[in-house]
Amino acid sequence: MIIIRVMVLLLLSGSLPALAAGNSSAGQEKSARCMACHGAEGKASAPIYPNLAGQHAPYLAQALQAYKSGARSGGQAEVMKAFVAGLSDEDIDDLAAYYAGLKP
Repeated sequence: MIIIRVMVLLLLSGSLPALAAGNSSAGQEKSARCMACHGAEGKASAPIYPNLAGQHAPYLAQALQAYKSGARSGGQAEVMKAFVAGLSDEDIDDLAAYYAGLKP
């Protein structure tokens, strides 16, 4: 019986959304540079820019890290690389947490 409970808990914990590693409030403060293209609430101002609101935090953090390292190319990658160049890992996690917490 205990084994079944443990297995159920493990299965359920895998289906729960992961909490973002960053600080959402700090991310909101840092988001000013993003608003021109991605909107004040993470909803893009033009169709060529993606909406950030409600995206998964790990995805957002990975995308920002990829822009920063140059691993992501094409489209607006060069523009994004300039915007994220000065961000620390903490800044990236905070931004990811903030945008993940917004309603899509």
